[in-house]
Amino acid sequence: MKPGWGSMLGVVCFCLTAWTLPSFAAADREKLLSSPGIYGTFAAFSLDDNWGKQEPATRIVQLKGLKGVVEQYREQLAIDVYLLRGLSDHADLMFRVHATELRDAQKFLIDLQNSPFGKNLKTAGILNGLTKKANYVPGFSDEMKAGLKVKSDPGPKPYAIVIPIRKSAEWWGLDQDKRMAMMKEHTEAAMSYQKTVTRKLYHSTGLDDLDFITYFETSNLEDFHSLILAMEGVKEFQYTRRFGHPLLLGTATSLEELSEVLAQ
Repeated sequence: MKPGWGSMLGVVCFCLTAWTLPSFAAADREKLLSSPGIYGTFAAFSLDDNWGKQEPATRIVQLKGLKGVVEQYREQLAIDVYLLRGLSDHADLMFRVHATELRDAQKFLIDLQNSPFGKNLKTAGILNGLTKKANYVPGFSDEMKAGLKVKSDPGPKPYAIVIPIRKSAEWWGLDQDKRMAMMKEHTEAAMSYQKTVTRKLYHSTGLDDLDFITYFETSNLEDFHSLILAMEGVKEFQYTRRFGHPLLLGTATSLEELSEVLAQ
């Protein structure tokens, strides 16, 4: 278990608006968010006591420096920012970073923490994963494959939920056919919510002390709640050793809105 996550249990929940860097090429961002072989890093931070003791003008200058650090990486990384303050007592903000090389995300986070603003940050936790092609979908029926291509409902999905998952040794010891059958049941249970809840999966084995990071976006938390209940009812779930941990809740924001809140 990573230091900083403590004994927090549950689901990592964020209410968010993904902040698109104003100068980031849209095509590059789309590729980073949709291609396999891309690293995803979730880095959550809290602000130390010294931050609140500084004058507002000083905080504003440091927050402008934060924007400068992010802009240095706009052509290499896709960076989303989330405000957690007010709804979580574990962290104030979080960055979700997509990179073709994990060391590029590392460089960004080091420069962030070495900046005047970053010197006020305390790491609450960092999760690393890698996007891959679907393992089980090729073995699904044509009907299921077609169902998985159904697009989600249009419009913004202001809530995001991140759930770290670790499977048991028994799961990895099962033969492929048994795992395939259980993942088919898993997928069938989830398909009812495909239009209102979107998901992105990151593989973390060897990159972190977990196996997967599941990232969800939705505008309907009731549907997400029902989705999780459905997931907990399938056979595959009994092979889950860790589901969630920690729980972080935040609100939709942009970098400018984040700066306004933190400057107060």
